[in-house]
Amino acid sequence: MNRPPADSLTYQDLIIRAVSRAPEVEALVDGNLRLTGRELHDRVARTVNAYRSLGLGVGSRVALIGGNSADYLIAQLSAAALGVTFTGLHPLASVTELTQMLRRLQPQALVWGPGPTAEKVAALHGDPALPADLAFVSLGPGGVGPGGVGPSRLGPDLLALAADVPPADLADPALRVPMSATASISFTGGTTGGPKGVVRSQRALACSLTTMLAEWDWPPELRFLALAPLTHATGSIVPAVLLRGGCVHVRPGFDVEDVYRQVAAERITATFLVPTMIYRLLDRPRADGELASLRLAIYGASAMSATRLAEGIRRWGPVFMQLYGQVEAPNTISVLRIAEHDVGDPGRLASCGRPTLNVDVALMTPDGQPVPDGAVGEICVSGPLLMDGYLDDPAATAAAFRDGWLRTGDVAVRDPDGFLTIVDRIKDMIVSGGFNIFAGDVERALNDHPGVRECAVIGVPDDVWGEAVMAYVVPAAADPGGDQAAALIAHVRAVKGSAWAPKVIEFVSALPLTGLGKPDKKALRGRHWSSQKRAVH
Repeated sequence: MNRPPADSLTYQDLIIRAVSRAPEVEALVDGNLRLTGRELHDRVARTVNAYRSLGLGVGSRVALIGGNSADYLIAQLSAAALGVTFTGLHPLASVTELTQMLRRLQPQALVWGPGPTAEKVAALHGDPALPADLAFVSLGPGGVGPGGVGPSRLGPDLLALAADVPPADLADPALRVPMSATASISFTGGTTGGPKGVVRSQRALACSLTTMLAEWDWPPELRFLALAPLTHATGSIVPAVLLRGGCVHVRPGFDVEDVYRQVAAERITATFLVPTMIYRLLDRPRADGELASLRLAIYGASAMSATRLAEGIRRWGPVFMQLYGQVEAPNTISVLRIAEHDVGDPGRLASCGRPTLNVDVALMTPDGQPVPDGAVGEICVSGPLLMDGYLDDPAATAAAFRDGWLRTGDVAVRDPDGFLTIVDRIKDMIVSGGFNIFAGDVERALNDHPGVRECAVIGVPDDVWGEAVMAYVVPAAADPGGDQAAALIAHVRAVKGSAWAPKVIEFVSALPLTGLGKPDKKALRGRHWSSQKRAVH
């Protein structure tokens, strides 16, 4: 298959070009802060030297956690420009979850932002399982926690360091890393053993970024609203915006009224939204000229209702473009372009599009045989987009690949025109509000509670979240009491984080079992999905 020369530039090269692309135009906006491309380049170059002053360089691992802000984005771009291995940690994750990930990662530095994240970082400080020389690096001088633990106890302030050092020469050949070097390690949940670290090379992230540039429907005037966490897909889209000479408008989070205000005030032309966000925006009463400047609404991360998508097209116009990927093959396995959204064809609106130019995609049976058009098969992917494997987990890595093909766990059909439609998942995963939640993670949290004798967790259709986490629980006591469900939900929220907390708990006297004595989740799902046309929502 003919492909562009993806090996010609590393991800590090592309990041450096991104922050150097358009020096005279506005590149980054965060509230009252407005930076030109030249000013962004200067801040990144200084932050690179700030990292170097801490002893960080090729081979170092840097974890970053914080809410959306210009400071967080610059810290992440600078880590990529330096060529260290960076890891974005979800700011909503619980301390328990963060501890598991950091113990696996063993980073040399943890960069953290102010706000609620700071209290979690204070709880992590002193964990004996983390490296003794782990640098806790703050983004600003804000204190931590109710006890007033300040940065002087946790470590240096990256912003202050960057202000006191000269800018690095980002073109210095001594900074270059090879294509095979690890660019990032991103964590994804697992059905067993907790979160897995997905190791992604410079080649893989360069492939993803160049594919975005080549295949996506970018508007000529590009002003991008960054709403979803920069730690995840939004952060990987930002470099493409900068490479096209666009401006990134960072918002601290998603708020319906704020979105409408920002789009109108800044004449926003593009954004990335998970389906839940789109539903909430559509649920707002109509307004004259709503989102009038928007030319591209990228959506993905979970399945979207074809009915709501058609409503969005009717109200906002032909602006929707869908990405399909996963952490192991980021963002660019396939794309459903704007022109391919046909409101008269619900089947097409349910599709995740056609494969992009830098990957080969096949639908296969469990034993690795290709299936014909119209037949159900697992989506399998090969090419430079793929991860290197799971961090220190050769067994999981081997299970994810077959003869060089990544087995995604998503089951789909392909029509004669090459469009893929996902109909089910092999992996026991729930996609709720754009976040991947593995049922096993929630089950382990519930089973740690003394009020639970047995449980099974599934995803159920939800018009807002796409899928909602639901738990069937066999209680330890015959009568669990009126507030026991709320107590269990609060327990999961404390152990895992808010995204993992069940939306519904149903108490049952016994779980249905398979012939092997395992909880029959297929039977449980059938109670909720039997009326649906496909097993994702």
